[in-house]
Amino acid sequence: PKSAKDIFNASCTACHSSGALGAPKLGVAADWSERSGKGIDALIANAISGINSMPARGTCASCSDDEIADTVKYMLDNSK
Repeated sequence: PKSAKDIFNASCTACHSSGALGAPKLGVAADWSERSGKGIDALIANAISGINSMPARGTCASCSDDEIADTVKYMLDNSK
């Protein structure tokens, strides 16, 4: 399995570092507060299925559900 940090850097950083298309930015707690209030399971489900402008699995079509979940947790852990 790929590390969450590697997946973020390869597949998530374009939007989640810049806030493109309304994506919550890594490291900005305020961007994540409302979303995290819905619970980690909801965030993971949205990342797997896609939400708003984010396609299913972001841009990591080859990532497993567990890898997506780990990457969501990585983003949350680094946005407190």
